[in-house]
Amino acid sequence: MNLHFKRFFGDHCRLSFERSMLTRMNKLAQELNAALEETVAARLLSEIGREMFFPKGIVAQTAEANVRASRFNATVGMAIADGEPMMLSAIGNLVQNLTSGDIVAYAPTPGVADLRDIWKEDMVRKNPGMANLTTTRPLVTGGLTNGLFHLAELFVNPGDTLILPELFWGNYRLMFDTRKGARIVTYPLFTGDGGFNVAGLTDALRDHSKAIVLLNFPNNPTGYSPTVDEAHRIVDVLTRHADAGNDILTICDDAYFGLLYEHGLYEESLFGSLAQAHERIVAAKVDGATKEDFAWGFRIGFLTLAGKGLDSAALDALEKKLMGNIRATVSNSSRIAQSLLAAMHRSESFLSEKAEKRAVLKERYLRVKDIVGTASDRILRPLPFNSGYFMAFECNGVSTGNGVNAEDLRLALLERGIGTIAIGERYLRVAYSTIDLSDLDALFAEVYETAAAMTSG
Repeated sequence: MNLHFKRFFGDHCRLSFERSMLTRMNKLAQELNAALEETVAARLLSEIGREMFFPKGIVAQTAEANVRASRFNATVGMAIADGEPMMLSAIGNLVQNLTSGDIVAYAPTPGVADLRDIWKEDMVRKNPGMANLTTTRPLVTGGLTNGLFHLAELFVNPGDTLILPELFWGNYRLMFDTRKGARIVTYPLFTGDGGFNVAGLTDALRDHSKAIVLLNFPNNPTGYSPTVDEAHRIVDVLTRHADAGNDILTICDDAYFGLLYEHGLYEESLFGSLAQAHERIVAAKVDGATKEDFAWGFRIGFLTLAGKGLDSAALDALEKKLMGNIRATVSNSSRIAQSLLAAMHRSESFLSEKAEKRAVLKERYLRVKDIVGTASDRILRPLPFNSGYFMAFECNGVSTGNGVNAEDLRLALLERGIGTIAIGERYLRVAYSTIDLSDLDALFAEVYETAAAMTSG
């Protein structure tokens, strides 16, 4: 087979495949893709993302009936009596001041409208740089993990590059690598003097015409957030990479947003700056009530998209694609959790109570900072931390056999009745957020003593 025929045959197969995709692609998906045409979002979409749409099926028709069916509404699969969802008193008696509709009714696929608006207003209050930013209306997801999952579905094809620091939350690997086949490229999180490694991020981006960059601040597992200068440099690096003709999806995992304990840290989400940085950047913000509002088990997260090159029609198309993916997986999130969260945000004491609990966490942070800062231990080196729930130790000397293996240390601590998290052989994560202030000295004394005993024996 000569080269000319190979090229002809290859082009013919590709065109045939594209025609077959268009033939089988739903008309609604084609309409959404048309709204995204010539935008960076269209180039970033995965094959699933291109095919995804929100069907005009039961959910959409029910939503239309909720507005227009003034006589009888025989659409949704719920049991209704006297205009309200039926509810067992065993549930209703446990929840005060909420109707049965707020407790047991289905929530809309993208979330309860009132809560979505409350969260958007709260985002702008916490991030003044977003004041004039056009975004999708925040979509409710089943926790932040579910929000990240939907982004992986819509934007990751096998072989696509996901850029992460070397220290990252392990669930990213399951979602993006194991499930979607992304290729993870890492860079050292810290410079030699303990700052964020902007140069490392720059190197990791090199030669990637399409990249997904995931930024998690405060970082899990280290509890590090960038300074104002570092944040500006991160945005500058990504902007320059886009300016060189590359397409980027930036994901801001803001699970621990606002839990900052030192002056000089960047107090807003990088989402606001990245969404306005360049036409070749799509910015996604994944946040939620889990850590921010001390409501871990509610499993209510939010997903918001924006981009300098995306107009309202393009953002609406992306929102509908995300709605389609939510419909195809969880259908909708917990109604009662959304109702309680909305009521909590409307409470007059909400902000003051939240500030009180954050002050407790800051007090714990300051004590831990003092403990590890004055320790003379050479086996366990505390990594930089200034925010969030965690701090992490690097176990020195593992490679030479003169140190302690993190997993061995974790198991030895368990023998003493102490739980920690080992990250590979080198790092041990300690969630001081779970430990009362009065117990922190005892906890860290045990960690240091256990490590010393393992190396001296």
